[in-house]
Amino acid sequence: MSMFCFGESLNVMGRKIGQAFKDRDPKPIQEEAKFQKEKGMDYIDINLGPAKKDGHNLMPWVVETIQEVVDLPLLLDTSNLAGIEEGLKVCNKTPIINSIMCRPNIYEQWLPVAAKYNADFVLLTWGPEGLPRDENERAALCVELLTVANEAGIPNEKIWVDGIVTPVNVQQEHAMPLIRFYEMLQDYAPGIKSTCGLSNISNGIPDHLRPIMNQTYAVMLKKYGMASIITDPRDDVLTDIAKDKRQDIEEVIINTVEGNQPDINSLSKELADYVKTARVLTGKALYSDSWLEL
Repeated sequence: MSMFCFGESLNVMGRKIGQAFKDRDPKPIQEEAKFQKEKGMDYIDINLGPAKKDGHNLMPWVVETIQEVVDLPLLLDTSNLAGIEEGLKVCNKTPIINSIMCRPNIYEQWLPVAAKYNADFVLLTWGPEGLPRDENERAALCVELLTVANEAGIPNEKIWVDGIVTPVNVQQEHAMPLIRFYEMLQDYAPGIKSTCGLSNISNGIPDHLRPIMNQTYAVMLKKYGMASIITDPRDDVLTDIAKDKRQDIEEVIINTVEGNQPDINSLSKELADYVKTARVLTGKALYSDSWLEL
């Protein structure tokens, strides 16, 4: 089953886009939005960061700027609740609020806004104590916020759960427990959807190695139930994986994950590198920046 792709590159942290936000310059924003549609993105994520001072004016302006040139649905991504609400008011298609934390002081304010505008939202499994330690803590946080959302009139089908991907070079042991969390989601939350900031898995590793790490983890997540990924629209291989166009890559990775690793010597270098990367993500090989050379 293919995954939805949420394009991540309309981000205040990008030099060009950040300056366009600041200057209210529509051209770079619209060019990026059109590019993302051409690259097969299903949604566009508008990431304004905190936007403390001007989010309530900036978000609706960006939404309308994008909607002038593309008809894709949007994720509204800022910690400024006023900015979220003003953006929701002008969305042409059902948007997604990215995201609402599993903290009562947060969700008690944000859920009524999601319900009022019939918006979907990303349920971020970040609780009062921060990052959950394992899949059981993730599940407990998920159920807590899910229950409150249902009571507010928001059904499971409008909720996208983000279990929080962590960097493999720092927390290698967390890659597989997160997959188990996604695999069991439907057991206790039927109809709920899932997403993640995929590129977090490769944060901090050498830039030239980031794509294969992201691509390999995407295959693993997809196999075990992931519905969508927040992704780089410039990574064509990753998009092809999400859209079921690289069965050759998927096959060698899943065989490796499931204990049926193919003979590396019988594979092309491209496919052999995916096997080596899957071994790192499953903990069968220790992470090092030279994992492809071993």
